[in-house]
Amino acid sequence: HTMLVALLLPFLCLLSPAAAGKLLVIPMEGSHWLSMKKVLVELSKRGHEIVVVAPDNRMLIDSSDVYELKTYPVPFTTEDMQEHIHSASAKAFSQDPFLVRFWKLLADYRQSGAMFHAFCKALLYNQEMMKYIEESHFDVLFTDPVTPCGQVLALHFSIPSVFFLRIVPCAIDVRAAQGPDPPSYVPRMFSENTDRMTFSERVKNFLIALSESFICNIVYSPFEELASEFLQKPITVTELLSHGSIWLRRIDFVFEYPMPVMPNMVFIGGIHCGEKKKLLS
Repeated sequence: HTMLVALLLPFLCLLSPAAAGKLLVIPMEGSHWLSMKKVLVELSKRGHEIVVVAPDNRMLIDSSDVYELKTYPVPFTTEDMQEHIHSASAKAFSQDPFLVRFWKLLADYRQSGAMFHAFCKALLYNQEMMKYIEESHFDVLFTDPVTPCGQVLALHFSIPSVFFLRIVPCAIDVRAAQGPDPPSYVPRMFSENTDRMTFSERVKNFLIALSESFICNIVYSPFEELASEFLQKPITVTELLSHGSIWLRRIDFVFEYPMPVMPNMVFIGGIHCGEKKKLLS
């Protein structure tokens, strides 16, 4: 927690050495939020003003004394979200052959993309919320880039952004940070490969990398169209995320396969773990 606060403080103390900063948070639901909330609690203890903006069908994003929660209406219910998450989770951990899992996950990704696109559009075209954000003059925007809506707002209002994530599908995070990501060495999701691959495994890894472009185009192309329309200039998701100042990645380098990383990527694996308690004497 101390390391995270040290990384964020330069962005939050722009007005004067003694002034607390204003933090705008565009979170992601589920376990993503549980990890992010721990950071917000620590920042609140240091006097920073925090505003969390979330859809009104939120599941785990709750009200709290450490931040102000503002919601906006979306066209999906909480029950719709829960049903989709349970369905996608079951398919992701199934023991079906790779190609079967691939096509099932493709359908789920398409549905996820449609949902998140609807959430993002509801936020960006909520005039009352946009006016509030513009008049609040936030110092930093803290967001999960898996859904790039927060970064669209950061660019629109010229707010520095800090990303809080594990990974972005299809290695978009690595490319956005201008890092190398060779499929001959870095294993792809669901490939079951390690960083020590035979020639045939590298071919398989390369083909999966090609398929990722197809999948992510389906998921993120609606976001790109929405972002281009809202920002009034053509822009891709990779270009959107390339403006992130710091990438706080919820993974531990010790438990990952070797991979190239950029200087603004900080590994914070274990941030979601509970605090240790003293043993009873």
